[in-house]
Amino acid sequence: MARILLAEDEEVLRMLVTDTLEDEGHDIDEAADGAEALSFIEQNQYDLILLDYMMPVHTGLELIEMMRELPMPQHAKVVMLSAKSQAADQQRVIEAGADYFISKPFSPLALAERIEEILSEHQSLY
Repeated sequence: MARILLAEDEEVLRMLVTDTLEDEGHDIDEAADGAEALSFIEQNQYDLILLDYMMPVHTGLELIEMMRELPMPQHAKVVMLSAKSQAADQQRVIEAGADYFISKPFSPLALAERIEEILSEHQSLY
């Protein structure tokens, strides 16, 4: 079981992803905008952070920048979720510090499978 933050402003997508990941046994915190996500990040440690690229208040890219400034850094893997899937957008996300990029739309089940792969890779590093 992993501790995961899902920052996504689309309520239906957030509910689908949360339900799918909880069914896999993960503990999920949900944020509907960048400010709420930042608050969770400041108060908790996560195994994985899923960030929507375009959210109200702070974008996913801005959150990555803000995470670097925190006194207690996150050691979580960061996955950016975005409909902006051009190569330049993906490159910008990786250069900003995200570990992975997943294009929208996606199947919540396919996302859950990819998350399991990412968590397995991350755990094998320890």
